[in-house]
Amino acid sequence: MGDHPSQIRGRAWLDEFLKLAAIPAAVQTEIKTEHQQSSCWLTIDDSKLTDRQREFLLGEKGAVLDALQYLATVTLNLNQPDYDRGSYTLDLGGYRAAKETELISQVNEAIRSVRETGERYEMHGLSSADRREVHALLSDHPDLENFSQGQEPDRFLVVQLKTAVS
Repeated sequence: MGDHPSQIRGRAWLDEFLKLAAIPAAVQTEIKTEHQQSSCWLTIDDSKLTDRQREFLLGEKGAVLDALQYLATVTLNLNQPDYDRGSYTLDLGGYRAAKETELISQVNEAIRSVRETGERYEMHGLSSADRREVHALLSDHPDLENFSQGQEPDRFLVVQLKTAVS
């Protein structure tokens, strides 16, 4: 079975970016389904990269990797029919898995706190990609609602008990 068209486009796009940035790294692709949504994962093999190259691609708190991920998703979906548009996730050295573990821990703390106290819980210091991930993680909890509040760079996510609509 061959690669999905989004994998082919994604790998070609990221290969070209890495070539232009003079970063000698291979790209692996995989379609993953999480929280009822599929995403094309583009994983940069960092085994031959220098620390400086890793830092360049990752950026402070993953900011460069998040920006590349956003750019990939927007660029790769341009002029594509609706059925062939998709979500792209970029990873480097297991960063996304480590970040996911950290976010799950924060989400579990928010859930515990909200359910025990009934008070809203604010999650600060999340990137827009992190906030989207937290929204997805909380989608399986029908008794809770969550939304973003504030303006960048001080935007944060609020988790609270779902209020009854009268």
